[in-house]
Amino acid sequence: MSETPLHGQLSEPLTIGQCAALATIMEATAPKPGNVHRGADFEDASYPDFVVAATLISPALDAAVTLPLGQTMLRAVAATRAGVGTNTNLGTLLLLVPLAKVPRTDHLQHGVRDVLSRLTEEDARDVYEAIRLAQPGGLGKVATADISEAPPTDLIGAMRLGASHDMVAKQYADNFVDVFESVVPWLTRALDGGLSLSLAIVHVHLELMREFPDSLIARRRGVEVAAQSAARAAKVLEAGAPGSEEYDWELAEFDFWLRTDGHLRNPGTTADLLAAGLFVMLRDGIIKPPFRLARID
Repeated sequence: MSETPLHGQLSEPLTIGQCAALATIMEATAPKPGNVHRGADFEDASYPDFVVAATLISPALDAAVTLPLGQTMLRAVAATRAGVGTNTNLGTLLLLVPLAKVPRTDHLQHGVRDVLSRLTEEDARDVYEAIRLAQPGGLGKVATADISEAPPTDLIGAMRLGASHDMVAKQYADNFVDVFESVVPWLTRALDGGLSLSLAIVHVHLELMREFPDSLIARRRGVEVAAQSAARAAKVLEAGAPGSEEYDWELAEFDFWLRTDGHLRNPGTTADLLAAGLFVMLRDGIIKPPFRLARID
């Protein structure tokens, strides 16, 4: 006779699709400055859009290990477009899909390197088609491998061309080094230091913005504005401990500044990196249910 699991305990590990959905919901729920969360919407994207999209991508991510990377991207983006009709998760999916393709029995950091080394011309074609289907804003125009041109035969080569000015492309070029060596350790340290999940996500969001000026802000408003955002993130971190009056004051001021200018200072790439880090932690059991989501403020 099987034992009945205790209240609050899962009888089975989270599936990869569930890890992806929860990671994106956690990231979207925490009140990060400048981003959509449950207390702040944009004109063209709301918090429920992010929750719906997170739910709809789960089947595609569950099947990722058995499908080519490009097909998985197309399925997940198509599900998002059908369900919410706006781009809420392209950057996040570009990071989650290679991670989701690693077999559960394999070491994730080593496995994602293998996944990236085996990408094909068809993967490049399908990823470019998925990006076009998502209709992202703020991509700008580049001289080679531009998304409006014919897709490259080598996706990693194209990502290397963008790595100096796009943190998502940099993960493909550098085997996700920033996710594994910055995002995950910083989140782990924040949680081990006693911060709630919400405060930890917000705090690491600020740390990432300080260390890696947000590349979506740089594309939309220029590198000088991205550098300003990094300096303002540093000012919040220097104000005091997370949750202190001084910290919260500076955080609110930073949030206000980011939300001016028609949301063109939205630090979306930083949010994508956080979602990837949370996925890693969920997949590898670094964080696990129950998550005490009621503590997300």
